[in-house]
Amino acid sequence: MIELVFIACLSASPVDCEERSLLYTDLTPLACVMGAQPELARWVQTHPRWRIQSWRCATLQNFQKDA
Repeated sequence: MIELVFIACLSASPVDCEERSLLYTDLTPLACVMGAQPELARWVQTHPRWRIQSWRCATLQNFQKDA
């Protein structure tokens, strides 16, 4: 499982940031890196008050996330 992890900050308040992630079961790490920018552009289109500060792709070792 691959996770696209990104930091999203409010456009109106750049100090208000949150870590977000998108999970993929059918991508390789290289495919994640190559497809991240278009995927993040789509995310920003549906979340217009936010901007992406940084991002990375990671392999999830544990298939459960902490609540």
